[in-house]
Order: sequence, then structure tokens, then C-alpha cells
Amino acid sequence: MSDEDEMVYARSDSAEGLLQRGRGLGAVRALRDPRGSAAFVYDGIRRDWRWDGTDDRSLYLARLVQDLKLSLTPLVDQLTSDEEACMRACEVLELLALAGSDEARDGLRAYVGKGEHWVEVLESMAADWPVPWWEDLGDVARARIGAEAELPWSSEPWTRFGIEVRSRPSAPRPSLAGLSTVELLALLADSRTEVATKVDALRALNGREPVAEELIPLVASLGTPDGRRPLPLLRRAVERLGALAVPAARDWARDDCTWLAELGADVLADHCGPEALPGLVAELAGQWEARTWCGPDRTARRLARFGPGAARAVPYLRRFWLHTPHSYERVAYLEALTAIDRDGLDYVFTESLWDCEEGSRLIGIASAPANSDVLDRIAVLRDDPMEAPEVRSAAQARLVPPPSPYPS
Repeated sequence: MSDEDEMVYARSDSAEGLLQRGRGLGAVRALRDPRGSAAFVYDGIRRDWRWDGTDDRSLYLARLVQDLKLSLTPLVDQLTSDEEACMRACEVLELLALAGSDEARDGLRAYVGKGEHWVEVLESMAADWPVPWWEDLGDVARARIGAEAELPWSSEPWTRFGIEVRSRPSAPRPSLAGLSTVELLALLADSRTEVATKVDALRALNGREPVAEELIPLVASLGTPDGRRPLPLLRRAVERLGALAVPAARDWARDDCTWLAELGADVLADHCGPEALPGLVAELAGQWEARTWCGPDRTARRLARFGPGAARAVPYLRRFWLHTPHSYERVAYLEALTAIDRDGLDYVFTESLWDCEEGSRLIGIASAPANSDVLDRIAVLRDDPMEAPEVRSAAQARLVPPPSPYPS
């Protein structure tokens, strides 16, 4: 790796570092200095500064390109890069096209006719754009698909174009949604039931009202055949039981089975009493000392349950919110700060209206002070065709004046 490509985050209080982290303040500063920030915005599309795949950046970067009136030429040129860089540019251009950019739309459509990664780009366009924007590319697709080493997997847009797609290795598993809860539990209890069927049963149960009394006795038996981990979806099923799982979790936490003991410990930590509060604060402090960027969100959510009683955690929560490169976890720190001590958070709520994470923007919409700048920004979110539907809906609700207590 060259020095130029080495991924080292800039200082969290610098314009570059703020933009790398997707902070709202980074977007605000960029708007004040478009020329000085352009290189950082382009770099955020050229290189993937997300801490992991759960972090959001595409909409954040697309808005910056639009608001700073940056040239789209570097993004169209980036489509010719490796697949990952191509798709980062593709996602931003798709959003800009939805916002009304003919240049972005035309650039992607032209790429389908000549680009190396045209299959992935066309599938992405079909997933995110209105059908009339891409359905006339059928002739191009039919002419090019024969040169591909393998047929595509997904059905859209290929079946619409009459292009064969690869068969799945096995037929889709039948849904168990039609079985009763008693029948699903019986499948889980039967040692002869295949692992995949048990996972399907858990999936079906997770869409229904929790059944603590019947499920809890089965938990210890629902590990993978090698005994190293719980079956997929089991943890979610246990989490849905809430405090009802606590008595059994005390026994699980003492079990010799590692995964069961970890599950039990997590349940107990999620439903601990005031006696656990000093330990949770110490845990968060240790995570900060170690600069642990993955996992403190869980500690933050546990602390949030104690409300003002967790005030000693506030300095660490603020530090994590300010510095973490893991933008997905920033939402949890904001939620915890809101639950524990809202004093002095008006600037945080306001900044969050520009944050890269949908969850942060939703909190900002709900909690930012009702001054003219805030309401103007919320109106932008409401009207932005690139924005997530949930955010647009929340913005609309915030801007609707409360009903008058007096009859008209």
C-alpha cells in the first residue's frame, strides 16, 4: 500500500477528520468552505472511510457534492476503477440522479454500455431508480451479457430483459409461517430437526408474540452442531423475551458451554439493577482508554436505562460521540446522552440534522430546538428526494403545527 492510500483518520476536530467520520459538523464546515473541502469530499468517495459495512456515507457524500456544487466528472471517471470504488461512485451518482441531476443519470446509463462492472451498476440502478429510467437498456444488456463469464444471480432487471439468470444452488426453503406456534416449538424441541429448519422456525417465531415459558427451556439445546455458537436468530429470539429471560440467564451464565454463558451474561447485563451501574461506567471508561470503536454502543444502551443515575458516564459518552469513526455507534451515544442528561445537547441535536446516519438525523429532527435555522434544515430533509422515507416522514411531522386548543 502506498503512503497516499494508507487509511489513517485525520484529527476528529479537523474538517478532513469530521468528513471522514460523517459528522454533521463536517458537512456544515464544508458548506462554509466549498473550495477547501472539495478534495476531502472526493476522497470520501474514492476511498471507503466507513469503519464497517453498517456505517452510512453515500447520502451524506451525495448531499455534499450537490450542496457544494462540485463537478461530477471525477465521480463518473471513478466508475472505471476497481469494483468497490466503482460502486461507491455509483451509489452517489444514483442519489444525485434522484435529486434531478441529468449528468449523474446520463453518466451511469452510458457506463452500462461500456463499463467493466456494468452488471453490478445496472442491478443497482434497477433497485433504486424508477423503471422508466433503465428499462430501455435491454438491448445493451442483451448485447453485452454473452461476454460475461457467469450469468447474473438477481432477477431484476434481467428477467424483464428476457435474460437467463443463474439457478440458485438449491430451491428456496419453504416458509414455516403457516405453522402454528406450537408446531414451530415442536420443531425446535425435536433433536431430529435439521439445523436449517430450526433456523426457519426461529425466524417465524421472531415475527410473533414472544413465548417465554415455552422457548426458554429449549435455548440451551439450540446451538450449532459443533457446539461453538448459538443458532442464527436465537439471540434475537431471547432478546425479545426481555426481563422474562433473566431467571434462566442466571443459570446460563454459569454453564460450561461458552456461547450459552455469554448469552446469559448479556441478558443479565441488559437487565441489571443499580448495583451494576459502577461496573458499566468503568466498562465504558475502559473502552475509551483502549479506543475501542466496536462494542461501546451496547454499553451505552445499557447505561441509558438508568437515566440521570448514569451521569458519571456522560463525559465518556460525549468523547465517544465526538471521536468515534464508527458512525453507526454514534447513534447509541446520542440516545444515551438524551436519556441521561439533555442539558447542553441543543448543539448536538442540531448538528445531527447533517449527520451521515439516519438514526442521528431522526433524533435531531425530534429534539433540535425550534429556531429558524433548525426548521429550515428540517424542511430540507422533508423535501429531499434522496432522503430516507422515515426521515422525510419525521421531518414532515415535526413541521406540522400543533392543533389549536381553541375552536376556529
